[in-house]
Amino acid sequence: MKDYRKAGKTADVTVGDSVRIVRELQELSQSQLARLTGIPQSTISGIENNRVNLGVERAKVLARALKCHPAVLVFPGWGAEEYEAA
Repeated sequence: MKDYRKAGKTADVTVGDSVRIVRELQELSQSQLARLTGIPQSTISGIENNRVNLGVERAKVLARALKCHPAVLVFPGWGAEEYEAA
């Protein structure tokens, strides 16, 4: 495998991006996620567009509905450099 070349980082992911990506992977609309969480759809939109801070409590509520760990939403890409293939 000497022709192996490590993949480079292609995009930075914001907290809002991580919420949107996980929501879309669950095939949920913002309105559906709002009904599941009790968080207004306008607030979810604001989070996804980085106009509203996610915050710890909202991260917990969203993570439960999206079936993921809150850190996935709060710390997208954290420590990724440390765990890249050598």
